[in-house]
Amino acid sequence: MDARVTLTVDGSRRELTVDTRTTLLDLLRDRLGAMAPKKGCDHGQCGACTVLIDGRRATTCLAFAVAHDGATVTTAQGLSNGAELHPVQQDFLDHDAFQCGYCTPGQICSAVGMIEEARAGHPSHVTRDLTGPVVLDDEEIRERMSGNLCRCGAYVNIVAAIRDVILKETPP
Repeated sequence: MDARVTLTVDGSRRELTVDTRTTLLDLLRDRLGAMAPKKGCDHGQCGACTVLIDGRRATTCLAFAVAHDGATVTTAQGLSNGAELHPVQQDFLDHDAFQCGYCTPGQICSAVGMIEEARAGHPSHVTRDLTGPVVLDDEEIRERMSGNLCRCGAYVNIVAAIRDVILKETPP
């Protein structure tokens, strides 16, 4: 069965007819040409397909496109402002937070989403103080990014890049 879906992807409104079984990942890559989200495990376990849906991070391989009709989807491609990179993208470059780069778009979207989650006060499994603001120390960053795997093992630099973004945003 087919259904009509309207999405705003990286700032462009798109209307398509899709099979109701189409995942958001397949729609983004195969129908809209968005190459940032990657098909890794196709089981929601690696995070390579992570994007922001209405500002919240989500694995697109587990999301049916029809379930997100009307949503705003931001891929790693859509984070930059023209030639100016998003601060997370820039710090990933500055800290060499990738090797092969396959997981990088998902890592970047997840980092952007988790920073916003922490700003909103959402605790993680390792959050010590549930009454105060969330402090994104290395333990919090590692916990919150644990759904994004890197086969190359660039975790030290990924955490450093995210830490640097947070430090730049935090007033002294």
